[in-house]
Amino acid sequence: MDNLISHCATWAALIAHQKNLAQVHLRDLFALDSQRFEHFSIQTSGLLLDYSKNRITSETLTLLQQLATEAKLQEWIVRLFQGEKINNTEQRAALHIALRNRSNRPIQVNGKDIMPEVNAVLAKMRRFSDAVRNGEWRGSTGKTIESIVNIGIGGSDLGPAMVTRALKAYHHPRLRCYFVSNVDAAHLGETLAELDPETTLFIIASKTFTTQETLINAQSARQWLINKLGNEKAVAKHFVAISTATEKVSEFGIDPVNMFEFWDWVGGRYSLWSAIGLPIAVMISQDNFEQLLDGAHELDKHFETAPLLKNMPVLMGLIDVWYSSFFGATTQAILPYDYTLALFPAYLQQLVMESLGKRITRDGNRVDYPTGPIVWGAPGNNGQHAFYQLLHQGTHLVPADFIIAIESQHNLQGHQEAVLSNALAQSHALMMGRNTEETQSALDIPPHFLQNGANKSLSKEKNEKFKALTEQLPHRVFLGNQPTNTLVYKKLTPYILGTLLALYEHKVFVQSVCWGINPFDQWGVELGKQVASTLLPTLQADQEKTTHRRHDPSTEGLLNYIIKRRTK
Repeated sequence: MDNLISHCATWAALIAHQKNLAQVHLRDLFALDSQRFEHFSIQTSGLLLDYSKNRITSETLTLLQQLATEAKLQEWIVRLFQGEKINNTEQRAALHIALRNRSNRPIQVNGKDIMPEVNAVLAKMRRFSDAVRNGEWRGSTGKTIESIVNIGIGGSDLGPAMVTRALKAYHHPRLRCYFVSNVDAAHLGETLAELDPETTLFIIASKTFTTQETLINAQSARQWLINKLGNEKAVAKHFVAISTATEKVSEFGIDPVNMFEFWDWVGGRYSLWSAIGLPIAVMISQDNFEQLLDGAHELDKHFETAPLLKNMPVLMGLIDVWYSSFFGATTQAILPYDYTLALFPAYLQQLVMESLGKRITRDGNRVDYPTGPIVWGAPGNNGQHAFYQLLHQGTHLVPADFIIAIESQHNLQGHQEAVLSNALAQSHALMMGRNTEETQSALDIPPHFLQNGANKSLSKEKNEKFKALTEQLPHRVFLGNQPTNTLVYKKLTPYILGTLLALYEHKVFVQSVCWGINPFDQWGVELGKQVASTLLPTLQADQEKTTHRRHDPSTEGLLNYIIKRRTK
């Protein structure tokens, strides 16, 4: 246990430093340094990060840098980019950076340069996406494709769905895109109800072609197509696969020529840069998909080479460690003031919580400090009328990331100014708050009324008004001191989105190194799947299994209750 990062001298120094800083308000930090924005902001790759509204000082950053050095962060960055098997529990490299390696420098896996394979898949994606977009690829009845349906789950769904939604302004005008992930029949059924089978193309995304949810949805979509077109051979012109399981893909009826490969060093939540991004390329063009890769590669270079305290992902990662491990913050809000990023908080939930939701270190020891925060959020203006009340006056410390576009993808007069004013106002209000004196002034309550109560010189109506406002006074005070980052870019383009996604990927990596955990496995996902596989046969048979109990009494009771009440 002595090798836990929490046992080092720097960790102890950070605990002591937090106790001193916990009593300091962000107002005070700004009062002490009129140049605080300049001192605590950084720009790279089309992004501005303002981290001045955080409860940090130069001393905080120095100590966090020492912690990163204790954790050997710079060595881990080198190991990541050199393709070492840093996913130690699965004995794999984590080389999503190779998928967007636009400089094309050789990257070795097991002594082999993988870039020729990566480039070959990109070329195949270009040929296919061009054929669909220009009408060369046609369905079995000769009609051009108009609807793309991606069937996947987890990383094979969240990333492509988020990017495709974010870059809707770049979509081909003829094409519509749907993403089906949930095994509940409502998801696929509602989607199929909108489609013409003659003009629909399904993309089945499953590395092993065994993922339960994906295969159930794929088989149902396949049967729907056959029923509608009356020909099993039609499958070959309406289905393609992103997989490594050639035999299973062929058995399904998909020509292996139309199977797009990816590799075991591509983790699901890091896979949108691979052939998993095929629906993105079809919808926005391969040229724009490669712009997405270009942006990510630019951020990769920054992360690989910039000094720690001038490195945007490092700064964001260290600040998150600061709040989680030393302030006890358990959640983080993601607040995009860019509606195109409506799915971004859900995408980050998987990236952060699947990567950092670990209690065991790489060395097999149990941590004695909190790790991954709970990530949540919603587009900014919507959130203001939903959960911002808790941010402003609740009892939780909630660090938040504001993500702001200077320009919208759509130019409607007066809209963007309203978005920007709200975004800047909210981060300001969360930081500053409003104390009792300021609230009294804002409510226009005379000072003498607070001291003496009713005043004979005032009318009865005025006295009643000020009495009511005085009673409201404590309810309308805001403590402030809620920390935020603000990320700003001019306009969401494929390039900028690429930089933004790579920024958060690397931020998560920084946190994982500081906490000594492996961010690239997800064993916690497996247990529920394994238990579900033992329940499924009972449900399929519609037969009670009370005599040979396999589960806890609650699960058995629920199972039997459901079976009795199912429609036969």
